[in-house]
Amino acid sequence: MSATTMIDPVSPELKQVLRALKLGKMLHTLPERLTLAKQQHLSHAAFLELVLADEATRRDTQSAQLRARKAGLDPGMRIETWDESAAVRYDRTLWNELTSLRFLDGPHGACLLGAVGVGKTHLATALGHIAVRRRHSVLMLRADALFKRLKAARLDNSVEAEMRRLTQVRLLLIDDFALQPLHATETADFYELVVARHHTASTVLTSNREPAEWLAMMSDPLLAQSAVDRLTSTTHELVIEGESYRQRQKPGHAPSDASIDTTTTGDHDAH
Repeated sequence: MSATTMIDPVSPELKQVLRALKLGKMLHTLPERLTLAKQQHLSHAAFLELVLADEATRRDTQSAQLRARKAGLDPGMRIETWDESAAVRYDRTLWNELTSLRFLDGPHGACLLGAVGVGKTHLATALGHIAVRRRHSVLMLRADALFKRLKAARLDNSVEAEMRRLTQVRLLLIDDFALQPLHATETADFYELVVARHHTASTVLTSNREPAEWLAMMSDPLLAQSAVDRLTSTTHELVIEGESYRQRQKPGHAPSDASIDTTTTGDHDAH
């Protein structure tokens, strides 16, 4: 046998047993863990704890990824991938409070407000990922997709079941709200959803418009006022101000002095 030939530290019999127990993924890290155990003279119990902790972490991570995908969350928009050096300004203290998810206990909600491209969707999605990792039920939809889903549910007489599902989810994230005018049915649906979730579940919206502007975007002023009043009465407003990240990515772009000031806090947020 060549001196450079690598000897597999995991026997075929052990591999077979691990796969039979549905622990086959442990084989990816087991050789290095065996080496570590030998180097550090780990006891049998310490080694067992180490490899089982690896497996528990792997399963938790995989479970969170599956639940995030089911919730409609973009895997790339997490708090770890948010660019803290981005040329946007917002209230960091309020953002830190939102990431604690204490607002779910109220339950309260949040409105992430600001111009196009400042990161509203990213921050809302990041909140969703945090909630998923803490095993809360989460669903994220663009506003137009939400109303299309309810419209489709009416066609097969499942709208009540769909509304119950939307009502019961612990954290509902609605992206790009009031980007387009809401016709009568959409306005009524929004009203019903807000009323059903008021004081029972948390809703986070992103919007390019401030809540006062939402009223003009809905067809029924009375339903609009009632829905917006309920929603904003229990909602934190995070406003993000700054230049669109898409514009900052243009070739040869040189940010202005104002755009790189990240120490100033503000009320606005962005998408």
